[in-house]
Amino acid sequence: MITLGDNLKELRKLNKLSQKEFALRMQTTQQRVSEWECNKVEPSLYNLIKILRLYNISFEELIDGVFD
Repeated sequence: MITLGDNLKELRKLNKLSQKEFALRMQTTQQRVSEWECNKVEPSLYNLIKILRLYNISFEELIDGVFD
């Protein structure tokens, strides 16, 4: 089963960003990014919107495969 964290990690790697670089762009911490990618914490709605804008993707693209 694919998780939101899996998709976040894949997007970050496709964009050749480290967790630290992504965290800086998101104005959060590397630890928080790790928590998102490990499915320990889900990003807030505010952060989800920032992620969509950063990667220029739709919500549907972000959650692709999560609910299959």
